Amino acid sequence: MQELGRLEDLPQDYRDALNRNHLVPLWPSLRNVMPPHVPRPRTRPIAWPYQAIRPLLMQAGELTPIEKAERRVLVLANPGHGLEKMQASASIYLGMQLLLPGEWAPSHRHTPNAVRMVVEGQGAWSTVDGEKCPMERGDLILTPTGLWHEHGHDGDEPVVWLDVLDLPLAYYLEVAYHIDGPRQQPRPGRGDRAYARGGVAPTQVFTRSAKPYPMLRYPWKDARAALLELATDRPDLDCVQVTYTNPETGGDCENILGFYALMLRPGQTLTLPARSPACVFHVIEGGASVQAVDQHMELSTADTCCIPGWASATLRNASASEPAFLFLADEAPLHRKLGLYETRA
Repeated sequence: MQELGRLEDLPQDYRDALNRNHLVPLWPSLRNVMPPHVPRPRTRPIAWPYQAIRPLLMQAGELTPIEKAERRVLVLANPGHGLEKMQASASIYLGMQLLLPGEWAPSHRHTPNAVRMVVEGQGAWSTVDGEKCPMERGDLILTPTGLWHEHGHDGDEPVVWLDVLDLPLAYYLEVAYHIDGPRQQPRPGRGDRAYARGGVAPTQVFTRSAKPYPMLRYPWKDARAALLELATDRPDLDCVQVTYTNPETGGDCENILGFYALMLRPGQTLTLPARSPACVFHVIEGGASVQAVDQHMELSTADTCCIPGWASATLRNASASEPAFLFLADEAPLHRKLGLYETRA
């Protein structure tokens, strides 16, 4: 590969003239911005143990009332991007959010897409675009771009969920903002009931659905049952995984990030190929080890980890008797839309 000229090779007066005119020579940095053969992700493989997060999150509940926080969240920041960037990967933001009994996180809407994966507790709910969605452990709740949403808690124990947003992308594109709104009045109708069975959907005889996101809550009991039935029906299948989809279009449930549920059979070891998108793993039930790049990460229930794009990952369920269930989030829909999605053996 041809060696390119360095910035230091240029005379100082020439470099000063470039600076005065807000100009930068490309060739000294060309190999950095477009390296040969494979990108150099800043995203590092990293795990966030829930046993370390939970005490700090509960302490945040004591230190900061909801009125002073609006959203009481501890951000899971990847050191490869710097803690001040508050991002897990190039396009993924992760945060653990706490809502205490009797609290209400006020209604707002924003440009980034978001989902909530419920980690623990009962009695909380999210109202999204007028649809009140109960929050139970393992449920996936969508709050897509531009839709009003708020969170409330009628129970008697803390509720915690994992926020996953495409905030880094929206921030980079300079389109990230939010708008506060009044408390929502829930309306009849829930998408998780209307689309409760795969392969059948409500018939739009008199009017067509105008909702781009007809299903906002994906109950864990349904996803879990689908994984177990798939594993039973296809004992030859190595990767027992389902995708959270839009029930009317069959496409991804949101338009930037992809969301999936994965089951590891008892004792199973699964190697996922290197792909261009970064990926997040969150354990819903059981435990799993994840090996990626030079990192070995042991995950227990409610633990979360992230691996960079272009890295293969080996997952192992240490239990010889019980399956492990994981929630996955990745940047695949964005990469496909940009024509950049790749898989390498």
